[in-house]
Amino acid sequence: MAIRDIVPHTDNFIRKKSKIVKDFDEKLWELLDDMWETLEQHNGAGLSAVQVGVLKRVFIININNMRIEFINPTITHTSGEQYKKEGCLSVALPFGYVKRPRKVTICAYDRYGNSFSLTCEDWTAVCLCHENDHLDGVLYIDKLCTPPKGMEEE
Repeated sequence: MAIRDIVPHTDNFIRKKSKIVKDFDEKLWELLDDMWETLEQHNGAGLSAVQVGVLKRVFIININNMRIEFINPTITHTSGEQYKKEGCLSVALPFGYVKRPRKVTICAYDRYGNSFSLTCEDWTAVCLCHENDHLDGVLYIDKLCTPPKGMEEE
């Protein structure tokens, strides 16, 4: 395993669209292992492959010691709305509010090619949407907004 460099938001690479993973092999597993080590080193909640310089539709999250890998994810359902402050390992700017769904269902594959579906709410839903956006070259700073009075959440 190795700690990989984080691609900054000022690098145009971070804006590229990631490609579908076709091979669930040792190369993918090495990428995932490196991503976990990199995420831990930077004390983050999530990390996408594009953030470490690889254009694959892959991201990981670690929330409340729930570590999940998402390969070729697709958000299939969303509901509700929430405004939370977000930050990003690739963005050196301060946190900012983003409007996200309160509840998200996502379908993906694990590192071995097994499909799964997961429904999450609140902060976990925010993280899923944030990391999934990276796969299409979208950053949270593209979605900054001012929450309606009384809707601000930390």
